[in-house]
Amino acid sequence: MLRLTRTVVVTAALVTGGVWWAGDGEPADPPLAAGPATHGRAGATAGAPAALDHKAKPRTLPKAAASPRAAAMPAPLARSRPVTVAVPAITIEAPVIELALDASGQLGTPPADDPRVVGWYAKGPTPGERGTAVVVGHRDTRTGPAVFLNLDSLSAGNTVRVARADGKVAVFTVDRVRTYAKSDFPDKEVYGDTGRPELRLLTCGGAFDRGKGYEANIVVFAHLTEIAQKI
Repeated sequence: MLRLTRTVVVTAALVTGGVWWAGDGEPADPPLAAGPATHGRAGATAGAPAALDHKAKPRTLPKAAASPRAAAMPAPLARSRPVTVAVPAITIEAPVIELALDASGQLGTPPADDPRVVGWYAKGPTPGERGTAVVVGHRDTRTGPAVFLNLDSLSAGNTVRVARADGKVAVFTVDRVRTYAKSDFPDKEVYGDTGRPELRLLTCGGAFDRGKGYEANIVVFAHLTEIAQKI
């Protein structure tokens, strides 16, 4: 499940306070994987994940060759909430729910009793809008595997397709996949505004400690490359 232990600062243009995102669940014995445990700041900075050796262990991915299509990125879209997230490379098509903050500033998590859904931080940018949109999902729950079980198997060049309420589909291309220790989470790199529409997918990673939860977060970095009409 998701377990955040660091302050999350949401996109500067939208939120000005500190935010916490804390997950309250844990997987069955032994953990099947790692549920989304994100720590970092959405937008400017967000809660930090934990890694296996207390250091980020980035997975180096080959850079895709530049192409005319890549150079001509689509213009940012107007705000419209996400409805479905599809990741063809790992056979995911998940409904999206909105995540909000509670009175203590903690960001909610997708429900553990429905491991198929993902959650979008509704106070941040929408996917396709200028800025960094944040989508989180469990890797597993007490009952078994969840939607982002295989998130860390994505590679540069894979696509993420987000169907929006306005009928448009924002297509993102994966740039890289990283695993970060909670103690060394690069908030600004993950959640900062890059000046263009970007997407982050987050889930848990690393070893599972029954007292502390998962030790790492897996982060997928992607940017908008196409506007389509079908998921």
